[in-house]
Amino acid sequence: MATSCRKTSGHQFRFSEKSDPGRMSDEFPSEGRLAGIDYGTVRVGIAISDPGRRLASPLDNYNRQSSDADSAFFQRLVAEEDIRGFVVGLPLHMSGDESQKSIEARAFGKWLHEATGLPIRFHDERFSSAGADAFLAAGGLTAKKRKNRRDMLAAQIILSSFLESGGDASASSLSD
Repeated sequence: MATSCRKTSGHQFRFSEKSDPGRMSDEFPSEGRLAGIDYGTVRVGIAISDPGRRLASPLDNYNRQSSDADSAFFQRLVAEEDIRGFVVGLPLHMSGDESQKSIEARAFGKWLHEATGLPIRFHDERFSSAGADAFLAAGGLTAKKRKNRRDMLAAQIILSSFLESGGDASASSLSD
């Protein structure tokens, strides 16, 4: 039986209530390349780590299309980049409380888990977009060039923060 979660952008993510235990696991791998995600209703920023998880690099901004097209994109990303897990930024309020966007990011993480079969961790992304904006502004880029790089740079900041924090220990999972 499938349920659905309606997004503000009009995208729908369908979740099955039962996972295929042979395909999906919430256990986060201790090694291998990770992808950092800066979730947005229109665009998703993506960064990847090196296999040793020492560096995070901006990779791409993906303009969302449909659930099927998005699923195909992320499945290709996993195969082409040998991704072992995802770190999804969680936009919390300054108080640490959940926001509407953090609820949407959690729904996206659940969808991403089901679309790829890979484990997801959520990581506090407060200040990641502001940090990306400051970094890009200091680089003297035009507004258009800053906009084109902002989300993938925010994803890099999220993933770098996750890696620097020691990874799995401080992050919440789908079961949290």
